[in-house]
Parts: sequence; C-alpha cells; structure tokens
Amino acid sequence: MIAVDAGVAIVDRLIGIGWRPREEGNFGLPGTPKTPDHKLPAVRLYPPNTTAWFIELLTVPRSEDEGNSWTRLELPSGHYGLPCFRYLSIAAHDPIKTALGLYCARPEMMALANLLEHPVIGTQTMNSLFAGRSIKRGNKDLGRVLALARLSENEIENWHEAWHRAIKTCFPTNWRNLAVHAGDGLRALLDSREDMMEAFITCITGLLAYRAVTQDQLRITGLRLVQEVIEPLEQAAGRMD
Repeated sequence: MIAVDAGVAIVDRLIGIGWRPREEGNFGLPGTPKTPDHKLPAVRLYPPNTTAWFIELLTVPRSEDEGNSWTRLELPSGHYGLPCFRYLSIAAHDPIKTALGLYCARPEMMALANLLEHPVIGTQTMNSLFAGRSIKRGNKDLGRVLALARLSENEIENWHEAWHRAIKTCFPTNWRNLAVHAGDGLRALLDSREDMMEAFITCITGLLAYRAVTQDQLRITGLRLVQEVIEPLEQAAGRMD
C-alpha cells in the first residue's frame, strides 16, 4: 500500500535526522501485533531540540464514501496507525504550494473540514486538559473554526465560493446534504454559554494565544461566519427555512 510505504519512509527519514516520538498521553507508546487497529497510536513526532510542536501523519480518503479508519504501520519501534478521517479530503483540497515545495492546507479548507466533522457537539472529551480543564472534542474543533476565521478576518467574505467548490468536488453525490448541515454544530456552539466558553479556552491557549481577543469578540466572529459564509452555502444547496 502506497500510504504505508510512504509513512515508513517518512518516519525513518525523520527519526534518522533527530526527530523523536511524542510519548505523552493515553496513546503515546507503540502497539504490538495484537493491538487492534483502532487502538494503535498515531505517529506523532517532535522536531529536534523542541517539544513546542509536533507533526502527525494522516491519510486522505480515496473516495467520498470512505469513512474514518486506521491503517496499521509497522515500524522497528512497534506498531502505529495512520488515521484517515472522512473530511480530510476537504482539508487537502486546492492546497497552497510554498517556496520550499511543500503543500499547505488553506485556512478556509481546514475550517470547513472541522465544521463538517461536527454537525452536533458530542460528549467525547479530549485526552489532554486545556488550562486544567476537560474539553469536549467538538468544542475544541469548532473553536479552531472560530480561530481560523478570526485570523482570516479580511478574507472570509470570499470563503463561501471556495467552500462551495470544495464540497462539490470532494462529495459530488452528497454535497447538498453536507452543505445544509455544515453550520449546525457551530450554531449550537454559539447558542451555548458553556460550550462557547470551552471553545474560547482552546483558542486563547492555542491558535489565538498571541492575539488579544475576548469571548464576545470571538462569538461575533462566529456570527459573521454564519451570516457571510454558511448561510450562502446553505442557500446554494437549496436549503429552505
């Protein structure tokens, strides 16, 4: 399998130049041949001489029907998993090519992928604490949507057309259903004081750590996103309220 061969090659190369596995958390240590695929830890690597950030290896779905899955990756240090999440095809859509030849996801595509992943706010919480507090995974990911919108304030008026193209390209047979529900989770977040607080905490300890922003300002960003991007997308999909 191409993804497995590429994953092994990437990990071997990075470890060979000093990158180190991230071993914190419930899934830090490698698995064994007996570990079920869905219980395998993802490959997370720190760069040399710092633990301020890390990379995680993922794969993109091969079709619009492929759901979340884990592919076993056998390394000399043990067994890991290559996660594949359904909406990563959106995040990988029309990437930006950097001067180094690397391709980076567009902020608007990362935002849309996170929105589609959470049409409702579930009860599952993150393994790690944020500011000493347990946070729902949905609130963390929807908070990321707000942070990306906040950081892209001068561009979000153009997000609607980009979202429309991406969702039709990646999900040609089901795009209308996805589009009309894309904003459901965010609306639920904005309507809940407790969920909004959790999202705000993840933002000010993460992407917006160096930006002076209040919870009210972040909520206004969310309302603007709904009005200027989500509602036009719903209208394009034929939503009738």
